[in-house]
Amino acid sequence: MFSATSLLALISFGSALATPLATSSTAFSVHELRQSVPSGFTEVGPAAPEATITLRIALAQSDPDGIIDALYSVSDPESASYGQHLTKDEVNRFVAPSDETVQAVDAWLEDNGLTAKRLSPAGDWLSLEVPVSQASSLLNTNFSIFRHAETGTESIRTLAYSLPQSLRGHIDLVHPTVSFPVPIMRTDATVHKAGLSRRDLSAACGNGTTPACLQGLYNIPLTPATQKDNNLGVTGFFGNSAHFAWLESFLKAERPDMDPTTNFTVVGVDGGTNDQDAPSVSEGELDIQYTVGLATNVPVTYYFVGFDNQDGDLSGFLDEANLLLSLDKPPQVLTTSYGFQESTLSFALTDKLCQAYAQLGARGTTILFASGDSGVGCAPGSSSNFEPTFPSNCPFVTSVGGTQSFSPEEGWVGSSGGFSNYYARPSYQDSAVSAYLNTLGSTNQGRFNASGRAFPDIAAKADDFRIFEVDQFFSIQGTSAASPTVASIIALLNDRLAAAGKPPLGFLNPWLYKEGLNAFTDITTGNSSIKCSSNDTLRGFDAVPGWDPVTGLGTPRFDKLLDLLHL
Repeated sequence: MFSATSLLALISFGSALATPLATSSTAFSVHELRQSVPSGFTEVGPAAPEATITLRIALAQSDPDGIIDALYSVSDPESASYGQHLTKDEVNRFVAPSDETVQAVDAWLEDNGLTAKRLSPAGDWLSLEVPVSQASSLLNTNFSIFRHAETGTESIRTLAYSLPQSLRGHIDLVHPTVSFPVPIMRTDATVHKAGLSRRDLSAACGNGTTPACLQGLYNIPLTPATQKDNNLGVTGFFGNSAHFAWLESFLKAERPDMDPTTNFTVVGVDGGTNDQDAPSVSEGELDIQYTVGLATNVPVTYYFVGFDNQDGDLSGFLDEANLLLSLDKPPQVLTTSYGFQESTLSFALTDKLCQAYAQLGARGTTILFASGDSGVGCAPGSSSNFEPTFPSNCPFVTSVGGTQSFSPEEGWVGSSGGFSNYYARPSYQDSAVSAYLNTLGSTNQGRFNASGRAFPDIAAKADDFRIFEVDQFFSIQGTSAASPTVASIIALLNDRLAAAGKPPLGFLNPWLYKEGLNAFTDITTGNSSIKCSSNDTLRGFDAVPGWDPVTGLGTPRFDKLLDLLHL
């Protein structure tokens, strides 16, 4: 199990009250609070009482520890239950609120003339639209308008809210309240909008990173997949359309052995549409061209998230997870190239998403996240502390860092990595990370939480990826290229496993740190560095023998993974 500490939201069940609105016979206690307005926001004034706010209520789950235990049981190669992934109904039995919780919350809402809509398959998330005046009464608080200085966006939030003491233990959180909206970070760092010459097949990586380069570097086969029920999911956000015609041109040029009309399926989330008339911003092209074009004949689904988010400040991440959890057969792999700075959302909110990924892992889905492109990162409002990324900090996902060059590979300078301030280090990585810290000594001491969940877990090439847009090839770099590469490798391994009558790999990390690392190439040179202020010196982490916070355990070798899996 893991422990966690929130830096932003202090959860209290004491007698202190958020600013009371009126005398009431209901006894309230403060549920969440933050001590100050977050950096970058200013309070404009009180929210209009008649303004509408959509509240999302996270109900206490029946057995949240049980689903984590079940996840580890099916993911640990030394467990008798290894690979025996749970069904949707089995997961829901852990996650669904108890009858007592449902009755208590329903009664509270009914007393206030309200009915909530269910958002999640297990019923642990509810939603309701109310005027600000009623939301203030429900939560015994005052809502204000806060403006984000950089974007000018205004949001209705509060610095504390309370719940009736009768609901203690029944509600985990209500939002949007003390978490403030932050922009999603795309992890592709740089796009070079200059035409590139065609690759020289005799030097696979000499003219940039292409499918042929990755196939040579990681021994990825050209052999087509055969199992049609083996699915690879790709997350898309914010108008990052993937164009069918450009994929066809990419396949003609870079995978002449494939049918160039090989395509992908699109599933809209929160009103998302893969608009073929929209201009490209590269991310969608990259993610699709290097899954369809690398995981030969593996069915690929593009889960395209729009702006009609039901999960508030989680910007569709939880909505996507809930959609996948509602499926009888979720994809066996999901790769996502977007994230947040860890400290920009409360622990209570981020942990709800992390738990959803644990549920998917227990179902047999490998969850991969690009670690980010900001090196060690800089904590908001600090000139010295490093800043982890989320969801890479979640112990139940596999975080993918980046490398550059070839013969040999070295750590990519932008590869995000470090240590969570929210999650303690999980036991599966104790040995590998402790060895690194012993070698590190006092370097960067005090800038990071040495006892936190360490990331990335693994890495892949992140530099000079060729993608096709409009009428020519461009070059792009970032861990958003590394994650789809790893996803393609895992999807091809799952294809072989399915053909042999075996279950998919599922949640990778316990297996990775015990056995899988033997099929990875240790990256021992390179670094990720950053200046956190103009007066600061360049600081960061180095790639070293063994696990490190630049490249994790290293880069995969498909042939060695096959041997390790006895395929």
